[in-house]
Amino acid sequence: MKQKWIPLRIFMVLVLLVPVLLRPSVSQADEILDIEAKAAILVDANTGKVLYAKNPDSTLPSASMTKMMTEYLVWEAVETESNGITWDTTTQISDYPYGISANNNFSGIGLRQNVDYTVRELYHAMAIYSDNATSIALAELIAGSEGEFVKMMNDKAKELGMDGYKFVNATGLNNAHLGDHYPEGTSPDDMNLLSPRSAALLAHRLIEDYPEALDISSIPQEVFDDQLMINWNWMLKHDSVNFEQFYFEGVDGLKTGYTEEAGNCFTGTAIRDGKRLITVVMNADTREQRFNETKKLLNYGYNNFAEQEVIPAGYQLDDEKTLDVVKGKEESVEIATEKAFTLPIRQGDQDQYTVTFHIDKDQLNEDGQLVAPIEKGQKVGTAELVYNGTDHGSILPGQKTLTVPLVAEQSVDKSNWFMLMLGSVGDFFSNLFSTIKGWF
Repeated sequence: MKQKWIPLRIFMVLVLLVPVLLRPSVSQADEILDIEAKAAILVDANTGKVLYAKNPDSTLPSASMTKMMTEYLVWEAVETESNGITWDTTTQISDYPYGISANNNFSGIGLRQNVDYTVRELYHAMAIYSDNATSIALAELIAGSEGEFVKMMNDKAKELGMDGYKFVNATGLNNAHLGDHYPEGTSPDDMNLLSPRSAALLAHRLIEDYPEALDISSIPQEVFDDQLMINWNWMLKHDSVNFEQFYFEGVDGLKTGYTEEAGNCFTGTAIRDGKRLITVVMNADTREQRFNETKKLLNYGYNNFAEQEVIPAGYQLDDEKTLDVVKGKEESVEIATEKAFTLPIRQGDQDQYTVTFHIDKDQLNEDGQLVAPIEKGQKVGTAELVYNGTDHGSILPGQKTLTVPLVAEQSVDKSNWFMLMLGSVGDFFSNLFSTIKGWF
């Protein structure tokens, strides 16, 4: 009787195991984080490596995170003094941005007409308070019209290598919000779009090219035109408002956003012990949630990743230590990585990386050999670091994997004419004997 029950027990165990075996694999990060937003990304700013991703390439309404591009173009205009624009350049508010500023449904400080505002004042209101009217005023000053500015926004996105974007105005509002003032070249039902990956890249370039932008985005409050502006980034240290539950040490930017279509969005960045992270959370349900989810991402990044040297400089593969050389005093040359692979590694993943060598075929002759002379340190290809797990790649354009130059370890001088002649004669007779031998 006892033996008859064994197959039944095995059957019951299998019944219990099948759902587990068929369950889709879930990464360790997904299990830990459970991000409550439609899309999100966590990036190591130093390398561009994506440490976590949820729908990173989904192109979604971006709301006021759009203003990061407006900020970038303002910095660029000031740095290059385009059309003589400086931080002290003044401008007045036209009817269009004035109407937006007077609308209580939009984020606005309440601009006045017939008043000279400096570029610095307008930028601060845009970056700290997410003011829409100041964004339009800056766009008009820089490009002459918001329509022309939108062209600049899309051109710059292409230049930066962004993928998954659409800019239709300078503010992040839907064009439908703008009434008859929607920018020329766009349609009344258009809205700005970004993917988490493209938003992270834009944030990366903004703080990489213009790090002073963080000096402004990190200001918790400021007086503008006799009015107090409270930064919408609740993760900063606020003294006059109780946002203590959202505060995260090291956060110094970058841009919030909200529309009904976009939900609650936030591109954040923080630095601790010299390590900067960039986060993007898109389409969270509430304002609070976008910061709570950002805190999850930052804690995960700082608690689970440490920058390590995975592969040292001078690393060689056992079966690819040398390349054949012709017309040289040596018949081969050693090759190795020029630099070390140093990147943020998740705890326990140190042994999950391998390296592959890719020789530059333009460096070789038709027989797959290097031709002397060869200089020490001459680039002969690239070494690619491969992660043997779920890899979300990089936000940096054209860099799906990490690579370093593969170089010659020694110099190989060109052989003198006499030795080359002897070599040619030897090759001639060797080929001749091989041919004759083939006859017989």
